[in-house]
Amino acid sequence: MRNLQKLAAGILEEVLAGAALHQVLPQRVQQLQTPGERGALQDVVYGSLRQLGRLDCWLEALLERPLTDPQLGWLLRVAIYQLAYTRAPAHAVVHNAVTAAGEGWRRGLANAVLRNFQRRRAELDQLAADRPSARWSHPDWWIAKLQTQHPEHWQGILEAGLMHPPFTLRVNARHGDVAEYLQRLSEAGHPARQTGADAVTLDKAVSVHGLPGFDEGRVSVQDAGAQWAARLLDAQPGERVLDACAAPGGKTGHILERADVELTALDVDAVRLARVQENLDRLHLRASLVVGDASNPEAWWDGQPFDRILADVPCSASGVVRRNPDIKWLRRPEDIAQFAAQQAVMLEALWRLLAPGGTLLYATCSVFHEENDGQVQAFLTRHADDAVRRPLPEVLSNGSLLPDAEHDGFYYALLQKT
Repeated sequence: MRNLQKLAAGILEEVLAGAALHQVLPQRVQQLQTPGERGALQDVVYGSLRQLGRLDCWLEALLERPLTDPQLGWLLRVAIYQLAYTRAPAHAVVHNAVTAAGEGWRRGLANAVLRNFQRRRAELDQLAADRPSARWSHPDWWIAKLQTQHPEHWQGILEAGLMHPPFTLRVNARHGDVAEYLQRLSEAGHPARQTGADAVTLDKAVSVHGLPGFDEGRVSVQDAGAQWAARLLDAQPGERVLDACAAPGGKTGHILERADVELTALDVDAVRLARVQENLDRLHLRASLVVGDASNPEAWWDGQPFDRILADVPCSASGVVRRNPDIKWLRRPEDIAQFAAQQAVMLEALWRLLAPGGTLLYATCSVFHEENDGQVQAFLTRHADDAVRRPLPEVLSNGSLLPDAEHDGFYYALLQKT
């Protein structure tokens, strides 16, 4: 446990200094010997980041003066998280953290802080409840923005951000239906339920290679909310389709599972685009993969218009923070406006590639107005003569799919070129 604590503390320090969690964590996981240890490290890192606002509040209250040793601070946060949110034996958590802290005053301080946390837990819970950034474990500016933009739902959005994300699969309709696959899961000892037209959510996450038919392409891992994209785009056989910003390829695969189309998968990152090819290979599907910037079609477009375009644009990822918990601590208020400006440029560029009568599905995994309805309304104002907004199913309301226990947060707007 001591090695795990030190590894987790080091990861948190790197990530909060600006390193990408999805790059740092896989490297550190390889230093552990067993799948159990690797899973525990991932759970502690993700959990600590989800609850970081509360951990900061608690640690501040437990210290008589600000801590001058950042590494010790991260170690204490990890240990406090384990005491508060895991089933690890308290005596083992404290013992290993005290040992890992080092010698002298560091050892004594670690012991005092963790023992006091156990004794003062009720008092500390009340303290956190009175401080929004601790209660909701999100930055104050983020909370305030949600209160303004989602006055009826802001608490639910924040609560969803603290949950462990659901483990959801997309059933490949070319190889069977949801009912059939649920039966296969049951026979394999994996309880699950249907959560979408092609979606099943397991009660407990498992290794994908242990899932019936995964390696043969019968199912893919994809959030139920993300699965709306291919359904809303509704590409028809023979159509020419562009999946812009396609990596890692979940939506690409879903589009091709639903219809035989001439699909171009575009992404600016060649390494990430290689993951699209890996996913298509497993699914036994084909697409034309192009490395290019959706904002600059002149560099890669062949001049032939597309019947349908999926514009899954870069965004704040504020709807998927439970899967990417570092994001909420690294984002700054001004980042939202920068994303919105980038999205507007990309939307204009992609609109030029759409055939008359064609449809473009604008999609984000954000819950912020500037990136969603604000962006679309501004676009429709600029294109009053050649764009209309098509209605969506009632469950999507104004296009917003707010995060909850069943799915992440997304936004969709279906635009047709008149």
